[in-house]
Amino acid sequence: MNKLNIKKGDTVVVISGQDKGKKGEILHADPANNRVTVKGANMITKHVKPRRQGEAGGRIEQEGTINASNVMMVCPKCGKATRVAHQIVDGKKVRVCKKCGKVMD
Repeated sequence: MNKLNIKKGDTVVVISGQDKGKKGEILHADPANNRVTVKGANMITKHVKPRRQGEAGGRIEQEGTINASNVMMVCPKCGKATRVAHQIVDGKKVRVCKKCGKVMD
């Protein structure tokens, strides 16, 4: 099983692909498949059939998944896209910004 350096609720920037440069929040992280869903990025059109009488069908725009290697964490302290380091602080493993050195957890 893969371990991701980003998790749900983190702010990331897309670094490659058609949505390069877009910032968004992680809505869902799937470490087993190394995929993440970013709010407002990789929008796909899903065709939905009405399931009950009176329910509307149609086309729905929703976020698709992106490979986790195509996004980079944005540090909440310095606001820059950065790689993530790990340190042990008070006996707990935490994520640290590579640029400013501040704890991100």
